[in-house]
Amino acid sequence: MPNSLSMILSFGLLFVLLMIAISFHEFAHGFCAYKLGDNTAKYSGRLTLNPIAHIDLMGTIIVPLLLVIAGMPPIGWAKPVPINYWALRNPKRDIIFVGFSGPLANILLAIFISLLIRLLPLPAALVAVFIKLLEINVALGVFNLIPIPPLDGSRILMGLLPEPYASRYASIEPYAAIVLVILIWLGALNWIFWPLVDFVLKLLGV
Repeated sequence: MPNSLSMILSFGLLFVLLMIAISFHEFAHGFCAYKLGDNTAKYSGRLTLNPIAHIDLMGTIIVPLLLVIAGMPPIGWAKPVPINYWALRNPKRDIIFVGFSGPLANILLAIFISLLIRLLPLPAALVAVFIKLLEINVALGVFNLIPIPPLDGSRILMGLLPEPYASRYASIEPYAAIVLVILIWLGALNWIFWPLVDFVLKLLGV
C-alpha cells in the first residue's frame, strides 16, 4: 500500500508539472498562429494557459502514465491546437514557425528555470521540483520535434516538403499516433531521443 500511494503521489506531481509544460507549449502554438494571421486558436478557446483546455486522453494521460510505470520521465502531447492553414499569411512558411513555436517555448522555459536555480537561494525541495519541471520541458520540447503526427516535427516537415509529398505525408496522421505509442513502448526513443535530451540537460547544467 505505501508503495502504491507513493507511486500515485509521484505521478500526481509529475502530471501537474507536465500540464504546466504542455500549457506553455500549446499557448505558444496558438499565439504564434494568431500573430501570423490565424484566429482559429483564439476563437476555439485554446489561446490560454489553462491546462484543462489542452488535455488529450492518449497523449496527456495514458502515454505519460505508461512511461512513469516504465520508470521514464513523463512526456506526451496535448490536443493539437486548431490551425487554419489557409488563414496564415504565408501558409507554407508559417506552418513551420507554428510547429516550432511549441518546442521553442519549452526550451526557453527550461532555460529560465535553470537560471532561477542558479541565481536564487531556493530550498532544496523546491530546487528538486524545479529540476523535474526543467527535465520535463526539455523532454517535451525535444519529443515534439519528432516528425511523426501529431507531434510538431510533422508540421515542420510538412512545411519543408514540396507538394505533393507534403499532402501524402499529412494523410498518415489518423494512424500515426498508434504507431508512435507502439514505438515508445518498444523503446525506440532510446536510440536518439533520450541521448539528445541528456545532451540538452548537460548544456543547462543539470
